[in-house]
Amino acid sequence: MSQSRWRKTRYLYDKCSSVSSMPDPLPDYDWLYAQTRAGRERGPGPARALLDRLGAPDRKFQTIRVVGTNGKGSTCAMLEAGLLAAGVRAGRFTSPHLHAYEERIRVGGENLDPARTAQFIDWAKQNAPGEAFFDLTLALACQAFAEAGVDWAVMEAGVGGVSDATQALGNVRAVALTNADLDHTATLGPTIRDIASDKAGVAQAGVPLLTTATGEALDVVREVAAELGAPLFTPQTHPDLFAVPHAPSLSGPHQRTNAALALATLRVLGFERGAEAALNASHPGRLERFTVAGKTVLVDGAHNPHAARALAAAVPQADVLLFGGLARKDTAATLAPLLPIAPERVFTAPSDLAAPPAELAAEYGGEARSNPAEALRLALALTPTGGTLLVAGSLYLAGFIREELAGSPLAASDIK
Repeated sequence: MSQSRWRKTRYLYDKCSSVSSMPDPLPDYDWLYAQTRAGRERGPGPARALLDRLGAPDRKFQTIRVVGTNGKGSTCAMLEAGLLAAGVRAGRFTSPHLHAYEERIRVGGENLDPARTAQFIDWAKQNAPGEAFFDLTLALACQAFAEAGVDWAVMEAGVGGVSDATQALGNVRAVALTNADLDHTATLGPTIRDIASDKAGVAQAGVPLLTTATGEALDVVREVAAELGAPLFTPQTHPDLFAVPHAPSLSGPHQRTNAALALATLRVLGFERGAEAALNASHPGRLERFTVAGKTVLVDGAHNPHAARALAAAVPQADVLLFGGLARKDTAATLAPLLPIAPERVFTAPSDLAAPPAELAAEYGGEARSNPAEALRLALALTPTGGTLLVAGSLYLAGFIREELAGSPLAASDIK
């Protein structure tokens, strides 16, 4: 973990945790983050083996799997809120986190206690040193859910579907597939058909498969569902099931689609009474609005072409775009729908693996500041009073900007 990430984590625990509840020392996040996938087997096999070593905790609760290119996090947030409102003891597993690792694992609507993370890391160092970060986090989530007596868990896929570690999970009672578009092409394949096939491959015989996918992706989903014997539910086949009585609290036209999928899933499983709570769910870093010295700042984690198109439809005009994305992403295609939104652009680096800001500024026009805090200061200076600054390109950047705007000790003193 980078020094800046460590300082942010330290600040968050100092701010949000009481002294008596804080682990001392903090969990060894450095060790956990270092367990990258490089050189390790990808797919459900290692995850299943690890879960079995822990006594198969995933068999002790029922699972709703959420897969798709975009919208998974928002859909999971709505599902969690709906289940809780319906009186269900619910867990939620998502990724990545914006600020603190424990955001990834929630029980009863609350983030996991860091002390539980520390305990698991100590065990993993001795008993599972060769496992990957995502598999370890998935195992911790399942163990924590089983220990807490969770009845239903909302489990978000990492990358893909049938090739993802979450494919190892047992007791799957429903699959919610948001969409399929070009992202992670090096892993899932170069075409929408390849990606849709991998995601739809999570379908199981007799288990409801619900999707708001469209076009070619939907064609693939239909084929796979028929082949695997999964009952398929779509807005076309079951319009009443996907009906959204009013706009969700989360902003943007795309969130109405996510809401339709979440509500349909709740209804299929018999949790209709949680629908209103699902519509009122919140999820940080998804077209989130801040006001800074009379200026509107919209923070969104859009990080691929599909998400950028949805963001552009939701925010057709802004004064300044602050953008920072990972180099492995299709930056040109992601920027294409965003560039026309704002005449002024500032490029930054949300992590060590970011696309070089100076190169982006030279190619697309604008200013470059590698440090996100400096980039935010410049972007705010370029934004007129009453104007709008749009932040996009990465959930890592969204998390950093949220901390800055929340007034943490890391924030610049001139940001009011």
